[in-house]
Amino acid sequence: QVQLVESGGGSVQPGESLRLSCQASGPSGFTFSTYAMSWYRQTPGEERELLATITGAGDSSTYADSVRGRFMISRDNGKNTVDLQMNSLKPEDTAVYYCNGLSVVGGVHHYWGQGTQVTVAS
Repeated sequence: QVQLVESGGGSVQPGESLRLSCQASGPSGFTFSTYAMSWYRQTPGEERELLATITGAGDSSTYADSVRGRFMISRDNGKNTVDLQMNSLKPEDTAVYYCNGLSVVGGVHHYWGQGTQVTVAS
């Protein structure tokens, strides 16, 4: 079973930055680079929102309009980590942030982290 563990959440003021990290681990044979990794967020009563996705090789990424130009996703396949650098944070960025991994090698494999809270307030 693949496990994704987020860290780095917390409380910041508007305009500040925060960096989230997601550590992936798995059984023997787990190959992190076969997983496209994404960050999502969710607020109470709302659907989970896809923020950013990065390919397995880390050579391409996409962003939601709401965070493009402020957030940046990156990964280190040697450390099995994917990060989300969040700059110019706004109160509306307050949410629980989730790490997601998706691989289609040898079947569909889809995993979520447990989430980390980010609060942006004065």
